[in-house]
Amino acid sequence: MSRESSEADQPGEAPLPGELSEALCAELIAFRRDLHMHPELGNQEFRTTAAIRDRLRAAGLEPRVLPSGTGLICDIGVSPKARGKGSGGRGADAPLMLALRADIDALPIPDAKTGVPYRSTVPDRAHACGHDVHTTTVLGAGLVLAELHRQGLLPAPVRLLFQPAEEVLPGGAADAIVAGALDGVGRIIAVHCDPRVDAGRIGLRHGAITSACDRLEVALDGPGGHTARPHLTTDLVTAAARVAADVPALLARRVDARAGLALTWGRIEAGHACNVIPMHAELAGTVRCLDLAAWRDAPDLVHAAIDEVATLHGAKSEINYVRGVPPVVNDPVVTELLHDAMAARRGPYAIEDTEQSLGGEDFSWYLEHVPGAMARLGVRTPGSNARLDLHRGDFDADEAAIKVGVELFTAAALLDGNRS
Repeated sequence: MSRESSEADQPGEAPLPGELSEALCAELIAFRRDLHMHPELGNQEFRTTAAIRDRLRAAGLEPRVLPSGTGLICDIGVSPKARGKGSGGRGADAPLMLALRADIDALPIPDAKTGVPYRSTVPDRAHACGHDVHTTTVLGAGLVLAELHRQGLLPAPVRLLFQPAEEVLPGGAADAIVAGALDGVGRIIAVHCDPRVDAGRIGLRHGAITSACDRLEVALDGPGGHTARPHLTTDLVTAAARVAADVPALLARRVDARAGLALTWGRIEAGHACNVIPMHAELAGTVRCLDLAAWRDAPDLVHAAIDEVATLHGAKSEINYVRGVPPVVNDPVVTELLHDAMAARRGPYAIEDTEQSLGGEDFSWYLEHVPGAMARLGVRTPGSNARLDLHRGDFDADEAAIKVGVELFTAAALLDGNRS
């Protein structure tokens, strides 16, 4: 993605408006820390929703809470009288809006950080994936864009989308779409924290930037018995072990290796006593896939492989394959918009190429309807040797990334509006 120059960087170009004041930067850091101290799980983000709503209202905006009671959308530059029309209140001939999306939920894991004043106050709950940062960047961008609109400097309306339940398969994005989150929207952008990228930089990629992710649950049943006479039983411990080991190997030979289909188990349970062969065993894990076409075939392939291995060992299998999310496939035009926006704010050297992740993201559901792109927002302190990762209790973000995210979103909104 890196380029030596960008049109936005050419000599003579006027700088984009929307610089963040020190006071606003400080307020946003405080807002993020408040969210971090009060994490809420998917579809339970009532306090988080209220905090976002109240700050937007204080800025003179009119946010609308989603029907579920958590999450909200807020349009900037749209006439209140025009709201409610099918095109998002812009009229049939008006260009479609750019949406800025943030996910607002936390994870069900304990906060393991020490030495910070904003550690989670809720047991076994933590913003360990950076959604508090995502939320704060979109909120900050909304406050800046609202001020630009009051000054007559916002070229086109923008929608803020604060989505609940990203961590709950198949993701809260689907519900937000049903609730009209994309009505009147033509393009959508988002960021995701990346602890491998320094704060002050973003990572971009054309095409797929995340992977598909599904959940798999398998129950195995058969007559148990005494471990002294396994020949009179269905040895479910062995059957479960073979399913765990052999099914991923079978899939690796039935799918093009370039599709990157990977079945990884996270839980196996069987039995209670050392001398009793159990009658029931369970396995659970995830199926991840780099390729969209292979993801569509994955349920049938997984079912067939599990049934083959279970039958070979005399076990009856019951499979619960829960569809999750497809890959996030970045649109090339919208990806270039993010590139130009970052280059305009911080120069082209603040942009780096990024690889496709095996992580899943329900932002992909929006891209089934409108073109969009996601950038990786660097949150690693420059010069740090820390090896933090997402979904870990000790995850934290360099809060300088918040300003970078706001700059990216505001520049994208201005550039997109001027090009519409």
